[in-house]
Amino acid sequence: MQGRQAWLTVIGIGDDGYAGLAREARRALFEASIVTGGARHLAMLPARVRARREAWPQPFSVEALLAHRASRANVCVLASGDPMLFGVGATLARHVGPGEMRVLGAPSSLSLAAARLGWALQDVAAVSLVGRPLDALRRHLYARSRVLALSADGHTPAALAALLVQAGFGATRLTVFEHLGGALERRVEGRADAWHGDEAAALNLVAFECASDAPAAAQSWRLTPGLPDDAFRHDGQLTKRDVRALTLARLAPTPGALLWDVGAGSGSIGIEWMRAHAACRAIAIEANAERRRFIEHNRAALGVPGLQLVAGRAPAALAGLAAPDAVFVGGGVTAAGVLEACWDALARGGRLVANAVTVQSEAALVAWRAQHGGTLTRIGIGEAEPLGRFDTWRQALPVTLYEAVKP
Repeated sequence: MQGRQAWLTVIGIGDDGYAGLAREARRALFEASIVTGGARHLAMLPARVRARREAWPQPFSVEALLAHRASRANVCVLASGDPMLFGVGATLARHVGPGEMRVLGAPSSLSLAAARLGWALQDVAAVSLVGRPLDALRRHLYARSRVLALSADGHTPAALAALLVQAGFGATRLTVFEHLGGALERRVEGRADAWHGDEAAALNLVAFECASDAPAAAQSWRLTPGLPDDAFRHDGQLTKRDVRALTLARLAPTPGALLWDVGAGSGSIGIEWMRAHAACRAIAIEANAERRRFIEHNRAALGVPGLQLVAGRAPAALAGLAAPDAVFVGGGVTAAGVLEACWDALARGGRLVANAVTVQSEAALVAWRAQHGGTLTRIGIGEAEPLGRFDTWRQALPVTLYEAVKP
């Protein structure tokens, strides 16, 4: 669309409404033939803005808005605060080119809250709970971690306080900001374990810095890979802690990358992959129903409820899945067609990592390496355990780790 003037203007509007808009944003509204937005935002406009007003459809969709592209109509979209921060501007940017859309942002509620608290915004974890599970917060619960959470509704602060208590962070002090930047702005504070408010204003943001009276009791997990084995619910089908850390290092997660965790067991590899970065994605493929229930529990408890779970056995269960950037095969390397299907699905530069414990599975990886290259690493781990009045080394079963990058 190079050379064509933008037909779509996305305007950030705060709780102060039309009065808080800059001159350029007001001019865009007066020049528009159509203004789209939520009912609350559209109601903020004065009658002298003559454009036709179209509220977002329920359930939310941008299809009707995009249909205006061909008509060359000037269209404005109203969005809360900064439209590119958990906002509709980011959604629209996936559908229209930069030359078609201009964005006139306002300060986000996150920026306003950080300013009120004196927090450096770049050092804060920003989380949106709008349309997302509360369990997504769990991956940010660490001692002294600062979090700004956009609430789904007025019940979110109380639910968040209960989650902090359950996770051992009852001493955390919450600050709830209602209607930030508007005439009705209000601030409510209190400890999570003594939270008194059942409901806040529907438009609110929660800020907190994790604290615990008994740090050892707090369920905070480290940022590095290799969570304790007891962090996961499992039946023994678990890639153990030290091997898991080495495996994830070979998988090399990067922001936005998609992992297939084939024969996922308890889901530990896919879960730790997603904990590496908020944008990492993973699909766990598991045939056993009980283990799928473990995965469902573990993904919520460890703060990555977005982990996709597929019931079935590879290679058949892999059909139709989004193409991966990396594949881990934790079980099933001896099954016919599994390694071939995983390798074929990878794009150039994609990684295939597989672990083997049995002689047969190791032989399968040796044969595969002879055809496709890659590296084999033998991992032997021993732990000191009591033997009478002394200690001895108890060796775990050796693990063979295969890694290859598709040329």
